[in-house]
Parts: sequence; structure tokens; C-alpha cells
Amino acid sequence: MVSAVGPWLNTGEAAVLFAALALATLGTIALFLVACTAAWRRRTTTYLLVTAAIGLLVLRSLVGFGTALGAVAMPAHHIVEHTFDFLIALFVLGAAYAVGE
Repeated sequence: MVSAVGPWLNTGEAAVLFAALALATLGTIALFLVACTAAWRRRTTTYLLVTAAIGLLVLRSLVGFGTALGAVAMPAHHIVEHTFDFLIALFVLGAAYAVGE
């Protein structure tokens, strides 16, 4: 049986996917809020870059939900997610570099 979320996902897989997306989203939102608090307190480039990277992780989860619900096409999903992966790596490396200054 094919679910309403797309022909590439059956009902059982959809339930597991949505549970994983929900946990990932809630976890990254919690981390993002902690990072925002730390960035607000420290006000350094390093904290800002790490907070931005975690914020992109939240957005990745939202794109995942959009894809599973059929609102984001699979090609767009891949372009956005891989771009976010690159930016996350760039921000983390930038933060590591900034610590050395």
C-alpha cells in the first residue's frame, strides 16, 4: 500500500520516517535554543558560527518534513540538503579557525 506522502514511501516507512524527523527536529531545536543562549552570553564569532550551523540542522529537518509531505521535490531536497551540509561544515571549520585567533 502506498501512503499519501509519496510513491517512494509506504505507510510503515512513513511512520518511522516521521518519528525520526520529529525526534531530530525537537533535538536540534533544543540544541539551537541552548546555542542561541550561549551566543547571546558570549557574543563571539565562534559561538555565532556554531549557532548558525545548528540552525541549519533545524532547517534540514524542516526540509525533510517538506519532502516527506510532498511539498519539496526530491531534486530540490538534495540540492538544499547538500548545500546545508556544505555550509554546516564551513561554519564549524570557521568556528574552529576563529578559536585559534
